[in-house]
Amino acid sequence: MKAITYSRYGPPDVLELEEIEPPVPGEDEVLIHVRAAEATKADCELRSFRFSVKWFWLPLRLAVGVTRPRRRILGDYFSGVVTAVGRRVTRLAVGDEVFGSAGFRRGAYGEYLTVPEKYPVVTKPSNMSFEDAAAVPLGGLNAIHFMRLAGIQPGERVLINGAGGSIGAHAVQIAKAFGAEVTAVDSSIKERMLRRIGADRFIDYTKEHFAARGETYDVVFDMVAGSSYGQCISSLKPRGRYLKGNPRLSDMLRSAWTTRFTDKTVRVAFARETQEALDALKQLIEEGRIVSIVDRAYPMNRAAEAHRRVETEQRAGAIVLAIGEEAAVS
Repeated sequence: MKAITYSRYGPPDVLELEEIEPPVPGEDEVLIHVRAAEATKADCELRSFRFSVKWFWLPLRLAVGVTRPRRRILGDYFSGVVTAVGRRVTRLAVGDEVFGSAGFRRGAYGEYLTVPEKYPVVTKPSNMSFEDAAAVPLGGLNAIHFMRLAGIQPGERVLINGAGGSIGAHAVQIAKAFGAEVTAVDSSIKERMLRRIGADRFIDYTKEHFAARGETYDVVFDMVAGSSYGQCISSLKPRGRYLKGNPRLSDMLRSAWTTRFTDKTVRVAFARETQEALDALKQLIEEGRIVSIVDRAYPMNRAAEAHRRVETEQRAGAIVLAIGEEAAVS
């Protein structure tokens, strides 16, 4: 099979397209013919080993490879078709069109991928293409996790800082589905997209800081790694909730104090990717309440270009790799 691989840490050009042996599913695994995979910021960080959040650098380096990557194929989030199943598999069947997460196994940058049946992989929405479906699990699973933690009630005011990223854009749509009034914060190149998917108000962070307006919100969902903890807290109403998607160690320590000794609540829990959450996303998609936003799709032999596009942040939506020679590329 063809796969996009890397054997050393470095810039996008370390990615190579090569022929390797396809994986074989175990007794409790499914073999998936991958049709599309999202190229994510996390993929780029793993490839270069440069992370916006620094505190987990050493344990992560030990886990993924000290001098070179242990797993040479990137890609966590994908869509495709089940082509074989292990003898203990009962939930999925050959021919099922699916989407989901490969988790720490990664490997979605290859034409074939094996994952345990218990992983968050479900049949894909009937009203989505493979490319659109591959762009959902990363942003959707994280966004629904945090929007549920927020306990959003109809009519509440929600601010999403970093709304133009994959997680932020799904959070805009999920918060709207929960009945919130949503203010999106990002750069001006993403305003049109964010308003199209439901943002009621937009703040361009390159022109003003949202905290400078003096407005307050029931919920602040913050996806910007270097943002000010204090300014986000000051932007909350009494009994407001602050959710931090990229917490620094200092944020995690301060969150416990804030939650215990003030009337504000801070949550920094990382998302658990589950089949139930993915099924909930699928239902919202099929009801027309969530749409996928793909900025651009690239063929496998342009993976380096795809990574460069991700790293520039000059995109309005997800970057997708069309896996396989027959995949349609836009």
